[in-house]
Amino acid sequence: MTIRQFAFKNVFRNKRLYIAYFLSSLFTVMIFFTFALFAFHPTFSAEGFNQYAMFGMAVAGGIIYIFSFFFVLYSMSSFLQSRKKEFGLLILLGASDRQIRRMVFMENLLIGFLATIGGIATGILFSKAILLIAENILIIEESLPFYFPTMAIAVTFISFILLFLCISFFVAFILRTKKLIELIKGDKQSKGEPKASIILSIIATILLAAGYITALQVEGLDVLAAMIPVILVVTIGTYLLFTQLSVYILRYLRRNKLIFWRKTNMVLFSDLSFRMKDNARTFFMVAIISTVAFSAIGTLYGLQSYLTKGVKDAHPFTITYQPWDGDNEEEVNQDIETINKIIETGNLNAKMESVELNYFNIEDDNYLIVSATDFNRFAMLADENTVQVEPDEAIVVEQSQAALMQGKKASEILMGLNVPLTDGQKIQPSTVIQSEVLPAFYGMYIVNDDKFNQLGEPERTDYTVAWQVQNANTDQIIELGRKISDQIAYRAVVAEYTIFEINRGYGPILFIGLFIGIAFFVSAGSFLYFRLFSDLDADKQKFRSISKIGLSIGELKKIVNRQIALLFMSPIIVALLHGTVALTALSNFFNYNLTLEASIVLGSFALIQIIYFLIVRFFYIKQLIKSIS
Repeated sequence: MTIRQFAFKNVFRNKRLYIAYFLSSLFTVMIFFTFALFAFHPTFSAEGFNQYAMFGMAVAGGIIYIFSFFFVLYSMSSFLQSRKKEFGLLILLGASDRQIRRMVFMENLLIGFLATIGGIATGILFSKAILLIAENILIIEESLPFYFPTMAIAVTFISFILLFLCISFFVAFILRTKKLIELIKGDKQSKGEPKASIILSIIATILLAAGYITALQVEGLDVLAAMIPVILVVTIGTYLLFTQLSVYILRYLRRNKLIFWRKTNMVLFSDLSFRMKDNARTFFMVAIISTVAFSAIGTLYGLQSYLTKGVKDAHPFTITYQPWDGDNEEEVNQDIETINKIIETGNLNAKMESVELNYFNIEDDNYLIVSATDFNRFAMLADENTVQVEPDEAIVVEQSQAALMQGKKASEILMGLNVPLTDGQKIQPSTVIQSEVLPAFYGMYIVNDDKFNQLGEPERTDYTVAWQVQNANTDQIIELGRKISDQIAYRAVVAEYTIFEINRGYGPILFIGLFIGIAFFVSAGSFLYFRLFSDLDADKQKFRSISKIGLSIGELKKIVNRQIALLFMSPIIVALLHGTVALTALSNFFNYNLTLEASIVLGSFALIQIIYFLIVRFFYIKQLIKSIS
């Protein structure tokens, strides 16, 4: 049997361990191929607005490619770790270091070749579905028909064959540094239980608590200032959590006789404590990678939601028109006439209201004051509640504040002032309401009509016009907005069209972030799989021995369930906590509640991880039971 044949058979004999490496590599290739599929799509090549999206995808493809290198390298190191005894036996049987290196080189190259071919084939198989999904996420007007992606195939194939070739050379180089005695002992060599420092454990708790508290307390622009220090503190705290604090907790549980001697806990805690030294760094890496994935996708999704909701809140009407300073009356009338003609051309029915917005001086500053009649006209147009204002009162209207505004709210400032009349009287504000029907970013006063006429001459006057279109669908409104935008730039806002443009421009960013986040998350799950199954042979021997002294199948399942749950879910739970805190800080930054968005993102990833855990647990327990039956 030649080395080439031996390497080929080795791959298929070790398919249990290689399958995760193969599938993860295949998925990584498929993601890269997907980016290439878009980059070389004829539709994108013909449309100028996709240049930035294509640049972003190219950058994302580079990130995935670089990440793939380290991911594959880590995967191969796990394989070598679990096969040290096998290599030692081959050397004892006469295999030279050169032959071992050549065998590993060929094995890795074979897996890489099959993963590359499989990833490209899978990408082609699902390419039409991916293109259909992209049409909706990217919100493009042109369809993305299927095409045979010759360039995408060539770029992906060459890129990943080179990647696996480099990894194969690198791994073969590492392998030759191993000593025979180390290889022969294999997994029987005990690395010893890791040392746990109570001081470092306390520091881990303090760092995590300080990072969390800071992230949850800061608001506005302070979030940006605290971001880098919080990330550093939480990262260090996470590392110490897995390398020190978790070990210290396990030691405490082992010393507690009520817990340690209860049923099968002795086997569970002893095994976890012994394996923590190997798993701690993996846990840390998985937690950080998963946190990056959660936070990135949650931030992108939350930002999109924030922007679109901000437009909806600030523009309760179908069309809002505000002339610029310096526009004369003729220009304003011409713009209004143009909008009315566009509405008529589209056979749409719309109600229109207009008003002069007067700003009056109150304690050396100008504030908007409107009459109850003017406010109620716009409130009825927006289908909102009208107000009744008594002669001796003023109502404060507060509107949505800018995301980064600091200091007092508009209501706090306006409630502390009195509205002066020309006869010397002053009206005391009595009530605060929330409304967006008139554009007044810093809030305004509503006063009785009679009192409004006693305010005197305003300091300055603005003008606004609003249309509420009746019985029109979203597509009609978007088309209306496109026509108005082409003829009256910036002065007129059509909320639905503005949201459409935001989603259209934001779609590529969300699309790219989603792919990168999924790639990171799948890789994190694969890391856990490698760590778990690399110890499978040792677990088989251990549980086979324990079963001989009375361990039942039910007790075996119970121990393994808890063990796998701790191995799989501990770093993910930490990542979910980190992600929750990060998205809460983002909420404080924007002054916008992202609970729904965060729940959707984090809940989706948690559900995927639970499903993955159940699948891995099933096959792992099946292998163990088979070995002791």
